[in-house]
Amino acid sequence: RTTAHLDYFCRMMLMRINVFVLTLFQCSSIDAFSPKQGIRIHHQKQSNQLLGVFIDSSSSSRLFSTEDDSSSPVKKKKLGLLTFDLDDTLYPIDVVLSEANRAFAQAMERFGYSGIGPDEIDKTGKLIRLEEMTPEEAAQMTHTDIRRLAIRRELEKAMLERKLKEVAEDWATPVSALADVVVAHAKQWTRTAVSPSIVDSILSSWEMERHHAAERHLYPEVLECLAQLKKEHPEMIIGAVTDGKANPLLMMFTLNKYFDFCCSWEDDQSERTRFFIELGNVDEKAALSWIYEAARFKYAEIKNLTDMIATEMSSSADSATSPKEKMLAYPAEYDDLVWIHVGDDLAYDVGGSSQCGAKTIYCELASRYNQTARHRFEDLEEQPQWSTSSPTELENRRRMNQKAEPLVDQKIKYLTDLPEAINQILDRS
Repeated sequence: RTTAHLDYFCRMMLMRINVFVLTLFQCSSIDAFSPKQGIRIHHQKQSNQLLGVFIDSSSSSRLFSTEDDSSSPVKKKKLGLLTFDLDDTLYPIDVVLSEANRAFAQAMERFGYSGIGPDEIDKTGKLIRLEEMTPEEAAQMTHTDIRRLAIRRELEKAMLERKLKEVAEDWATPVSALADVVVAHAKQWTRTAVSPSIVDSILSSWEMERHHAAERHLYPEVLECLAQLKKEHPEMIIGAVTDGKANPLLMMFTLNKYFDFCCSWEDDQSERTRFFIELGNVDEKAALSWIYEAARFKYAEIKNLTDMIATEMSSSADSATSPKEKMLAYPAEYDDLVWIHVGDDLAYDVGGSSQCGAKTIYCELASRYNQTARHRFEDLEEQPQWSTSSPTELENRRRMNQKAEPLVDQKIKYLTDLPEAINQILDRS
């Protein structure tokens, strides 16, 4: 009997200890192991038997939650598309254009037209767009069109000056004494004498140096930042959306290996023309969605292609769905992946991309980055040399900037903050 009583007493004590430990564990777990804490409980055979918690042996860990097991934690969305503005976002546009303009002057000199300053191409382009064209005509001109006209105009001026000097020397008279009819005929001759191939060659020199200068002056953190983002989000697609002529795919030594596509405003001339006509009219509302819709379309094309390749290469036996059936339908919401656009312009980058569903990161960078484009709207009278915007366009752009401010999801001062800003957006998505 004594042995039986002792055995009964020990079993009762063990049961009470189990109940006490289980109660203590549950009480302490209410705060310590809330779903927000996300603390993982690794399976241990002895403790699991004591607490009556059985974890599937097929998994090495699980999230512990005081809620019902049927409720699963909300999954963090993945980054599917990351797009960048280029000018004043990845490099300073002012110094890049200055060096490109020097290449223009050097190219002019190679063709025998010396004495032309680097800033003449900007001055002439601004004169053509703002003083010699109606707003409707100017709206139809791309940056490349204006630059090509400016190069032709500079060649015509140089050839006219040379021709008038030759005529004056033949007639032994000063150039100022030449009759108006002679000057008029000389002007008409220069319009036909300028070779289009020379104009294109000079323009190519300018564009080539623009890309080289962008690579030389790339912000120091850019490549390291892009490499980190590729590592953290290996399946994302990276694109560029720009209103200029730059293309990261042509920057072979820096940006080329990180970017998958580039959308330029000059790709769709009809939509670009409509936008600038609306921008120059105080009674109209300019819409920017067209360029970002083009970016979404390119994303769909690339995403479909990569998904098809992944499906074809997959050896899983349960792939009953054919690659064609998995194709994304444009312009529907393709998937549950997040699109983030990064840029320095409130109206163009923030306002435009948000119209198409993108999350936005505004690059209001520190002074050491030497941004100039976003400062144009602080004082409309003080404009960079390269700006050809009319006063009406600038005023409308300033209004658009103000409307776009509430659409900023994240703002960064240093490019090293970009990965964290992206993660914060993904956490809230």
